[in-house]
Amino acid sequence: MKRRLLLAGGLAALAAPARATSPAICKGPLYLTIDTGWSREAEQIALILRRAGIRATLFIADEPTFRGDTTLSDAWAPFWRARAAEGHVFASHTWRHWYFRGDPAPGKVRYVSRRGPGEEVLDQAAMCAELARPTDTLRRMVPEAALVPLWRAPGGITTPNALRLAAGCGLRHQGWTRDGFLGDELDSAQHPNAALLRRNLANIRAGEVLVMHWGVRSRREPFAGILEALVTGLIDKGFCFEPLPPEGVPT
Repeated sequence: MKRRLLLAGGLAALAAPARATSPAICKGPLYLTIDTGWSREAEQIALILRRAGIRATLFIADEPTFRGDTTLSDAWAPFWRARAAEGHVFASHTWRHWYFRGDPAPGKVRYVSRRGPGEEVLDQAAMCAELARPTDTLRRMVPEAALVPLWRAPGGITTPNALRLAAGCGLRHQGWTRDGFLGDELDSAQHPNAALLRRNLANIRAGEVLVMHWGVRSRREPFAGILEALVTGLIDKGFCFEPLPPEGVPT
């Protein structure tokens, strides 16, 4: 009995937030956004955010994962269901995670695969379908998921027509601020975690839109290893984490 009580107490401690996330005096909001990716550290990242009580805005696309499936396959439904229950909000990151590469004609945008052959020219209907498919898929898996009318282009790369076409779908593009780029996509040999942690804690200011991923395949030193120290340090500085508002945040 005593052993069971000790175990229950230990599990409760793990589930509890590491610290309060609302400083007595909030020096300003930070908007953490997470794009889909390799997802190797997804559960670790989710635990860190849950312990800190941080709600983020999750931009979703159907990308390959370390498990050999894709981020919006049915196998990931429990993961997304848990994130919705934690109060995270969701937005579109396109379905295929291709790149916008120019405007070939009025009302058209060139959309190109980054992993091999594949290219299309999207018109208004095709653009709306590309942007709606990830959130429609999420809603099928997680009907209670909260959505905001925002989208993010892969790599943050847009064209004038891409922005106009997306606006015609009722979506506003959301980038990130210069100092909000946390660096999890950078080569870890040149940008080790310790250096990224120092840089981010020194440079991030109130109102920043921060961007990271659920794990990046090419990074040898996973960024998740410093995430808890980063968010704890920012909270200690008096910042408050909030999801993006429906109208987005200027960057």
